[in-house]
Amino acid sequence: MFNLLPKDTVFFDLFENLSRHAVKSAEHLRQLAKSFPDIDGHVQLIRNEEHSADDLTHKALERLDQTFITPFDREDIHELVNGIDDIIDSIDALAKRFRIYHVDSLPQLFKTQTDVLVQATVALSEAVHRLRKTRKLSELKDVLIEIHRLESVGDDNNHSAISQLFDGSVAALDVLKWKELYNYLEEAIDGCEDVGNTLERIVLKNG
Repeated sequence: MFNLLPKDTVFFDLFENLSRHAVKSAEHLRQLAKSFPDIDGHVQLIRNEEHSADDLTHKALERLDQTFITPFDREDIHELVNGIDDIIDSIDALAKRFRIYHVDSLPQLFKTQTDVLVQATVALSEAVHRLRKTRKLSELKDVLIEIHRLESVGDDNNHSAISQLFDGSVAALDVLKWKELYNYLEEAIDGCEDVGNTLERIVLKNG
């Protein structure tokens, strides 16, 4: 059972705030795709989210180092915090490359994948919020299943996108650009599943 001493609630606040930054980053990326080529404002908003998430990550890890009693194992807290931060980092790395690579068009499958990412981060955020009171895996099961489902959808979309890149109709330089852009998007979606797996392990260990 979780040791929910009052001071431990700070960790849960940090987890939840981090997950909200993941949702906001994904939403800004989706808006970037909808607004393309007018993207500069959305790139900056994503950058702002990444900076805020980094600050929260540092606070969480500093508290982890200073706190004697934690709500669950330290290595699990470390993995959870860094896992959420990695999702945001992938989104930020992706957004910055639009200008670096002089992207001049946007495939429909990319827009579709940004929708999947938003749904995955929303499901993840819901799972993180439930962690504060959850002691049974059954209380997280529906959102964890949804995260896994969305990761599978994202895999299928990514395979289709990469297949289109190599069908001979895309210029070699664009193939290089878009393969990397799709990979960052896939990393972010996969990251949601990774964090979901961490949450599942935490609940199983502490139930």
